[in-house]
Parts: sequence; structure tokens; C-alpha cells
Amino acid sequence: MGNYNRFWRWHFYAAIFITPLLITLTLSGIGYLYYTDVENRAYADLFFGKSNKSEKLTLDEGMKQASNQFEGFAVSKIIVLDEPYNTRLTMKNATGDQRYIFLDPRNQLIGSQDARYTFSNVMRDTHSSLFVGGTVVNYLVELAASWAIFLLLSGIYMTFKGRVWKKREKMSPRQSNKRWHAIVGTMITIPMIVIIFTGLPWSAFMGDFIYTASQKYPSLGQPQVEPLTSDMSEVPWATRKNEAPTSTDAHAHHGAMTAAPDLSNTSNRLPIEQLMQKVEEARITKPYSIVYPSSDDGVYTVSKSSNTGVTGLDVSPYEEMTAYFDQYSGRLIAQTGYEDYGILAKWFTWGIPLHEGHLFGWANKLLNTVVCLCFLLVIFWGIKTWLFRKAEQKSFAPPKVSNRLSIGFISLMVILGVIMPLFGISLLVIALIEGILFVTRGKRERTV
Repeated sequence: MGNYNRFWRWHFYAAIFITPLLITLTLSGIGYLYYTDVENRAYADLFFGKSNKSEKLTLDEGMKQASNQFEGFAVSKIIVLDEPYNTRLTMKNATGDQRYIFLDPRNQLIGSQDARYTFSNVMRDTHSSLFVGGTVVNYLVELAASWAIFLLLSGIYMTFKGRVWKKREKMSPRQSNKRWHAIVGTMITIPMIVIIFTGLPWSAFMGDFIYTASQKYPSLGQPQVEPLTSDMSEVPWATRKNEAPTSTDAHAHHGAMTAAPDLSNTSNRLPIEQLMQKVEEARITKPYSIVYPSSDDGVYTVSKSSNTGVTGLDVSPYEEMTAYFDQYSGRLIAQTGYEDYGILAKWFTWGIPLHEGHLFGWANKLLNTVVCLCFLLVIFWGIKTWLFRKAEQKSFAPPKVSNRLSIGFISLMVILGVIMPLFGISLLVIALIEGILFVTRGKRERTV
């Protein structure tokens, strides 16, 4: 029973510390599954509304009108969608604040949103960083996800080792809750692990580790085609962080480079409508996003992604594409698509929309919803089991075990620690604390 009790204690203490986070992440994840459905209704006037003005403007004129109305803001991105959606501009000011501006088919201004407080961004920011952000919080969220994997696997071990699924005569409320906790937990272990792992590309620590590996080994990631350096969600995950190409005509148009990027400096930049003609000539169809150059030698980045977080913008993984156009001549500099990705990039190109619940339509949403709701039930039954244990005047925690660790337990922890580096680091911290306590306890006993 040594291994069983050890897994039980670790399972118990891990659950105590991460349950509040798991509940928050699960609820926000369910909310994010339906963000397109919520936003299509909640923001229908912005997404599909029409201005009462009959004058038709060019897109460049519409953007200039938006810049005049929102002083201090400049266009940084354009979202070009299929009908009946309106065009969406992302405008940013010097402090980094963003607004979404909507233009109708005549390119007349419809209205705007504070980007931080849209439903999709609130759900995503809560799910990924508890709406607080910062490295520490991001690591905490990733750590909770990693320990959730351990909870699921240790739960499987205890279910089969302890034969918890068996129904006995005259079961107490605690035994009944424990049984349901074990049965449902076992049923959702595989789909829940898939959901967690397909969300790790966004994580602060392991996400960077995965991305670095995919770039270091192109056969795993994607070829070195100089994709955009960006944390913008509209750009595909596989082409989001590398060094961007440059506009080769920059010196001819601007002479010396400016010290800082100026998004409003468009005197020599190719107008957007002419760029869209170049995009059409490159056989790039709607929907797509256009990311503005961030410097005088930057490029227009046009992309189609399967995981944008923008209502109406997601496409099939097979259609993912990132193209780079010279900001002055409109010349196509480079283009990469799904077929150019390596194994890891292809895996996450499918995995991320699976995680978000839109890879195969409503069936994906419903499947993820059922798994998440069952996970909440498992947490609920786990809490009830502990409360009944307290009511039966059992000890607060599972019984202590000897200090000797089995090969099986060590092997599992090492494997999980290698697969999830932040989890491995947390294990080293626990081992360090345990070592300090062991030495301190030994000194105290020798003193006595």
C-alpha cells in the first residue's frame, strides 16, 4: 500500500492547492468555446450593421476618417472578412491601448470597442492569465495545468489499484462520492489530457520551449522562411515569433531609418486598397488579416489562421498561410503555408482549434463542453468525499508513508518532469524543501 498512499497524499495536496485555479480555467474555457456565438449576437450592430450615410468611401478614406475621430490612435491591423461581416480595424495608441473600429461595406464608420473588454478577450485573458497577466501569473496557470495531468494519472492508478469502481453493499456517502469521483475521472482522463496538452503552445514556459524546439529543428517545426516577429493572435502559431523579412525598397523611399516606428507615417506606403489587389493577385482569399509594418523597413503581413480568437476569421488548418508584402511596392516577398510546416507545427495547427472547440464545428464544442463539465463534477465529488471524510472524523489528510520512494513513482515523476519542464522544476523545489525539513528534523532529534 506504500505506493497507493503516496499517490493518494500527493493527489490530495495537489488538489488542495490547484482546485481554485482549475475551476477558474475550466469555466473560462467553457466560456471561450462559445465566444463566436456570443459575439455574433452581442455585437450584431457592429459586426453586421450599416451606416445611414450613402456615400461610398475607399478603405483608405475610411481608415483616415477613423484616425481623425480617434485622435492619438493609428491603424495597426485590418481584419478583412467574408460577407455579411463588416471590416474591423485594430487601432493602437502610444501607450499600447487598443480599439476595434468597424467599417460597413461603404467603409463608413459604424462604431468601436475597447479591445480589452470584448467577450472573447476577457475569456481568453482569464483563461490564460487570470485577466491579470504577468510572467508569475502565466507560470502559475501553466503549473496548475501541469499538475492537473498528475491528478488525472494518479487518479487512474488509485482507481484500478484500489478497485474503487466496484459497487459495494451499504456504501457510505463518502464511498459513493469517491466511487463517482473515480469512475468519471477515469472516463475523461484521455480527452482531458488531450485538451490540456493542445493548450500548452500558449503557455509561458513550455510554450516557448515547444516553439524553440520547432524552430531549431525545421523538420519538427517549420522552414526558415523569415516569418513575422509577433505576439498577435491573428498570425498562425507556426509563424508567429521568427525574424521578419524587410521591405527592400525602404531606403529608396525613406532614406535613413527612423529611430522608432511610426504607424501613422504612411506618406510613401502602398495604400491598403492597392495592397489588397496584390493580395488578390497572389490568390489569397477572404477571410484574412493585414498586420501593418512596425518600422520603415517592415512589411505588410497577410495571414490566414486556424486559431485567431477573432469572430469570423478562423479557417481550416489546411488553409493556414502567412505572406509578406513590401510596404512600398507591394511585391510579394515570401509566403509559407500549412504544407511547409513540420510535425510539431502541423500538430498544433490542428490541436489549437481542437482545444478552442471549432475544429469540427458544433460537435467539437459539445464534446469539449461535456468533458469540461464532467471535470467540474469530478472536482465537486472530490471535495464532497473529503468533507464526508471529515464528518466521519477521519484524519485531515491521507496517512503518511515511509520516506522510501519506489522506482515506479520516481519514473512517473521524471517522465512528467521532462515532458512538462515547469512541473519538473516544481518537483525539484518540493525535493529541496523536503531535504531541508529532513535535515532540520534530524538535527532537532539529535539535540533532544
